[in-house]
Amino acid sequence: MRMLVALLTGSIFGLGLVISGMTDTAKVQGFLDFFGSWDPTLAFVMGGAILPMLIAWRWTTGATNSLLGSPFPAPPEPGLDRQLITGAVLFGVGWGLVGFCPGPALASLGYGGWPVAVFCAAMAAGMMIARPIKSRMVPA
Repeated sequence: MRMLVALLTGSIFGLGLVISGMTDTAKVQGFLDFFGSWDPTLAFVMGGAILPMLIAWRWTTGATNSLLGSPFPAPPEPGLDRQLITGAVLFGVGWGLVGFCPGPALASLGYGGWPVAVFCAAMAAGMMIARPIKSRMVPA
């Protein structure tokens, strides 16, 4: 049942990305082009994602398990540290250069051609090497 729910929700997410145009790298890069031909549509997509998430957070406040019975993970520690800032900067630079973040990249795999496949392969490689690199880092 859990896999079916994951498939359904992931499909809805991917469909939303395709319908909103967020799998179009030019649209994403247009949002980041403040001094050129700025495209504000990504802000509306982000706003559309914030509202249901706010409802979900309110609904689950105080709950210990999901509707399927899985325990909720502990909330992260608030605050900024070197790892969070470094990760955010790397994510933002990659997003700005390529116009993809993980969700839209995966949603574009079916029709994006070899550049999307190369991006997804590099993303997977980065995920695989992240844990060994993190384990060797000296705590901040």
